[in-house]
Amino acid sequence: MTEQQKFLTHHCASMAEVRTHIDALDTRIVALMAERSTYVAQAARIKNNPDLIVDEQRIEHIIARVRHMAADHGAPADVAERTYRAMIGAFIDFERAEFERLHAGSAP
Repeated sequence: MTEQQKFLTHHCASMAEVRTHIDALDTRIVALMAERSTYVAQAARIKNNPDLIVDEQRIEHIIARVRHMAADHGAPADVAERTYRAMIGAFIDFERAEFERLHAGSAP
């Protein structure tokens, strides 16, 4: 059994079933994104310099890790990478906005 087959828990007979399962996964994914955003907001609080928001070395570490995890789970590594790059970019924008909100008026 491949990793991908391990996750296939229901053989869908219709597009309605496929969509129902995708919608359920989306609910879980968005909940995880919300949880991730709480940590990104904490990073904005902890960092004292906006230049620290983008850490290219950390981003590339995350991408390498995600590609490896995708391969381990039978997911397309390119899709995982593109998804994560888009998500990281959006979270960087979120963190910048949070940083500005939290540190407004703290500059000399």
